[in-house]
Amino acid sequence: MARAALSPDAVVDLALRIVNEEGPDALTLSAVAARAGVATPSLYKHVRNLAELRALVSVRVMGELTEIASEAALGRSGDEALRALMDGWRSYAARNPHRYSAMIQAPRPETADVGDRLVGIMLAALRAYGLEGSAAIHAVRCLRAAMHGFAVLEAAGAFRLAEDLDESHALLARMVIAGLRTAREH
Repeated sequence: MARAALSPDAVVDLALRIVNEEGPDALTLSAVAARAGVATPSLYKHVRNLAELRALVSVRVMGELTEIASEAALGRSGDEALRALMDGWRSYAARNPHRYSAMIQAPRPETADVGDRLVGIMLAALRAYGLEGSAAIHAVRCLRAAMHGFAVLEAAGAFRLAEDLDESHALLARMVIAGLRTAREH
């Protein structure tokens, strides 16, 4: 990539290539600079530091996941929307394990907008269960924990027993749905 072609988006593109190929731990400013064919200080015109670059990578990944979640839930409601959302989340993480693991999980100012959109999609998918206010936020947290936990464990190869992972994931969805029905009662 020619030096003149560098921009914050181009730097994030290069960073994501490194993450995809080598994992998030391989992401350094010097690795990105080497890919760009520039000296590391040249990147400071586009990103302040490695922490900002990691946040920008996270925004991009979270944006991709938000798009998947939106498409999955679009035109669906209730159990169907929730299953589609869970399946889409799992599918994204399975297809992009390094990208998914590069996503910063704790809220940061840089990820606030896209994080709010993702939470909004989850809240919309949960409306059919009659949850409002803090009950809906608790349900989003539980849903996120279930989806993230399954995705991370699957990507790490932690499910080593012979039973089919698709069946396990379907059971997880049924358990989450059953739990949401009882959450409304409490």
